[in-house]
Amino acid sequence: MKNGILDILKGKFLVSGDAPKNWLFIIFVSFLATVMIGSSHSADRKVHQIAALNEEVKELRSQFVDVHKDVQRLKLESTITTTVAEKELYPSEVPPRKIRVKSIKGDE
Repeated sequence: MKNGILDILKGKFLVSGDAPKNWLFIIFVSFLATVMIGSSHSADRKVHQIAALNEEVKELRSQFVDVHKDVQRLKLESTITTTVAEKELYPSEVPPRKIRVKSIKGDE
């Protein structure tokens, strides 16, 4: 057992007769480790992008609520009346009347 550990520490498995097989395994494991690290970085980048987009959505939603509140205020009759009064237009004091048209049955 002590001799096996000593051989590994000295690196004899890299120069022995079946060394090409060991080198291929080491290269394969290194490649897998590189792919795993790259995948981890990619996932972290996506998480940061999602967080940034969520913050942007919250900000845009807040802006939407503010603008919607302003539009609702501008649509009020009192606001429209004061705005139009500046142009010297005033609401009618005579209420509107409904116009009814009677059709003649013989002219169809």
